[in-house]
Amino acid sequence: MMLLKNATAVQFEPCFVKEGVDILIEGSTIKAVGPNLQAQYPAAQIIDMKGKLVMPGVVCSHNHFYSGLSRGVMADIKPSPDFISILKNLWWRLDKVLDEEAIYYSGLICSLEAIKSGCSSVIDHHASPSYIAGSLKTLRSGFIKAGLRGMTCYETTDRNGGIKEMSAGVEENIAFAQLIDAAKLKGDEPYLVEAHIGAHAPFTVTNDGLSMLAEAVKATGRGLHIHVAEDKYDVTHSHHHYDQDIVARLDRYGLINNKTLLAHGLFLSDRDIDILNARGGFLAHNARSNMNNHVGYNEKLSKFNNVVLGTDGIGADMFEELKFAFFKHRDSGGPLWPDSFLRHLWNGNQILANNFGAQFGRLEAGYKADLTILDYTSPTPLVADNFPGHIAFGINAGNVNSVMVEGRFVYQDRTFPFDVAPIYAEARKVAQRIWTKMDKLE
Repeated sequence: MMLLKNATAVQFEPCFVKEGVDILIEGSTIKAVGPNLQAQYPAAQIIDMKGKLVMPGVVCSHNHFYSGLSRGVMADIKPSPDFISILKNLWWRLDKVLDEEAIYYSGLICSLEAIKSGCSSVIDHHASPSYIAGSLKTLRSGFIKAGLRGMTCYETTDRNGGIKEMSAGVEENIAFAQLIDAAKLKGDEPYLVEAHIGAHAPFTVTNDGLSMLAEAVKATGRGLHIHVAEDKYDVTHSHHHYDQDIVARLDRYGLINNKTLLAHGLFLSDRDIDILNARGGFLAHNARSNMNNHVGYNEKLSKFNNVVLGTDGIGADMFEELKFAFFKHRDSGGPLWPDSFLRHLWNGNQILANNFGAQFGRLEAGYKADLTILDYTSPTPLVADNFPGHIAFGINAGNVNSVMVEGRFVYQDRTFPFDVAPIYAEARKVAQRIWTKMDKLE
């Protein structure tokens, strides 16, 4: 057993801030929370928090680890005046050149940087059309090496090879879900990674593809993770080709449930939002990505029941993401305040609970010992009523001291348990190689 002594315990939902708290951890879960627990558990390993903020682990609810080696990309990228051209000229060229080595290092680097930013969990969405079969297993190895909890899936699409490519994407999703099931039964490593059934976006998945995805969801018991209405083109395409709103089309195939994660959703209809809410699905809001791609703002954000926050591949600094989400909302004249965005950040724990079959997101006995620990010395009072304001205007990733996942420190006192310098050195070589390959594409 491990006892985190003298912590300032912080919980997002319901929000509280309590000083002088001890947190007892046994195995992968929290066993007890309260004052002066050392006397009750004298055999426990004691780690003095010295008043540091200890909170449930932070979740990034939509990311693209395959983009991890694109930072500062030096390749011949044609001018891209709209969203579709950005996809074609940058991201769809990058994902075509990814191979096993590139995916491993991209995933591992992203996992390390997520942890360093304070994340205990990341929900990923993957694409590598030249290396589909086995790609998710490769990504999983990066998660496990770093010790990060998360989920991943392959984004099924027809954009490179029609029905054959869609079939390959669905098969990889099913194979990965089966790998996870087998690993759970075997039980010889931590249960850190789960599966979604992935798809790119409705405008690159035909009805035949949706039918295959529905079968995969049914066969594996997993939920769909897909981009929707990130750009108005997606909505227009759905109306033109299928005479349906996007979520209504997905729902027709039984793809909307409480494990469903829809990313972006900027231009969904009120009826689509009603369907998602009625089924208990989640919407991942990615403020910085939407701003970067100049696709617009989700003016209906307050109508969604289950909003979570993601980065869409722009790192995994969720403290910064929350700030951008709040400030952009204020800039648009929206009605929400920091407490709403803190709740959105916390909601990622509900996705984990629905998929891992465990309890996440609270400092209570029986909940997973996934924790984020911060050095934060406030110049003003820090209490439950103003904690959302501290998140929006003060706390940042630079305050991250340690991260615990599954009851084990994966980052402690700003240090990883293994030397990461060789990993970064190799990643730089791999990045240069794939940038060169991008320029050789027709």
